[in-house]
Amino acid sequence: MLEDVKKNAEQKMQKSLEALKNDLAKVRTGRAHVGLLDHVMVEYYGSMVSVGQVANVNLGDARTINVQPYEKNMIGKVEKAIRDSDLGLNPATNGDLIRVPMPMLTEERRRDLTKIVRTEAEGAKVSIRNVRRDANDALKKMLKDKEISEDDEHRAQDDIQKSTDKAVAEVDKMLQVKEVELMAV
Repeated sequence: MLEDVKKNAEQKMQKSLEALKNDLAKVRTGRAHVGLLDHVMVEYYGSMVSVGQVANVNLGDARTINVQPYEKNMIGKVEKAIRDSDLGLNPATNGDLIRVPMPMLTEERRRDLTKIVRTEAEGAKVSIRNVRRDANDALKKMLKDKEISEDDEHRAQDDIQKSTDKAVAEVDKMLQVKEVELMAV
């Protein structure tokens, strides 16, 4: 029972780290990468799906993403979805191929992206701390119901705190790497 609480908390913390990793991958640097469009949603026969499900997405060169919709009638919708996304991209259609050039990042835009990255990291830290709180509440309930001893509760809380510290340190490390990547010219 005690191990389940700790294991569950660690799994949720890992999920928070994975979510942060995915969110940081969305924030672009000067280079193009196909994962940038993973979160862009487009309407496809009444339902919202990602661009990758309705088009072939690949790199044209280091600064260009090529998007080729599987169906011709999706070209306009995919182009509009990319343009309307919060990524600041300006796609251009060339026949049945959509080219998405990556503009150079200005110093001001780099600072804005750094702020966004810091906000994402803080959100991940809050999520991790919420997992810690939920796990500690579960331990307190187990203690109250006389399922575990006070010593077991204290040891388990220490273990959960160590997991929390480790996860928060991982968030800080991911943030630092992304900031360096963003500020590099």
